[in-house]
Amino acid sequence: MGYSEFDPATQGRAAWNAGRTVGTKRPLTQKQIWAIRFFLDREGRLRDRALFDLAIDSKLRGCDLVKILIGDLVSGTDIRTRAIVVQQKTGRPVQFELTADVRASLLSWLDQRGGTLSDFVFPSRIDHANHMSTRQYARLLDEWVTSIGLRRAEYGTHSLRRTKAAMIYRATGNIRAIQILLGHTKIENTVRYLGVDIEDALLLAERTEI
Repeated sequence: MGYSEFDPATQGRAAWNAGRTVGTKRPLTQKQIWAIRFFLDREGRLRDRALFDLAIDSKLRGCDLVKILIGDLVSGTDIRTRAIVVQQKTGRPVQFELTADVRASLLSWLDQRGGTLSDFVFPSRIDHANHMSTRQYARLLDEWVTSIGLRRAEYGTHSLRRTKAAMIYRATGNIRAIQILLGHTKIENTVRYLGVDIEDALLLAERTEI
């Protein structure tokens, strides 16, 4: 370790992160959210609008988002106001809310999509019995952000996971609530994820009665 500069095999080789933006991806602002929604509505992309809205509200990792089943979101003929998904990374359930606008976009997509409760909400374009890949989800996100003039290098799927959490944190300062919403096992993970200073986080936690 630390001697690669003397290894002839590494000479002239570009660094793995050359030209890339490395680190936490930016969350979207309220204005950017509505700009993307306007773009998707104008283009008539019901699936993408539902995927985008669900990503914002659920605050799920991409690997969990693409695996959501219709039965996870639907109760009878309506979209649930709250849903629960078991996270792949932690094996723990996380609950999230579905606001009125998001329920409406999901219902529009599912009416067009059809399927049974055991089918994936967002099927693969290659194998309709399987779910959309996380890579396809990432490619769609790149298209959405560039459509409104943002640099795709600065945004990723975690941008959508962080967006609502960051807004709630700014409005309330309740780091514990954000930990629960994101399904983090440790509050330190939430602190790092939001980019909050540890001292500020501890002061907020001390002032928060649970």
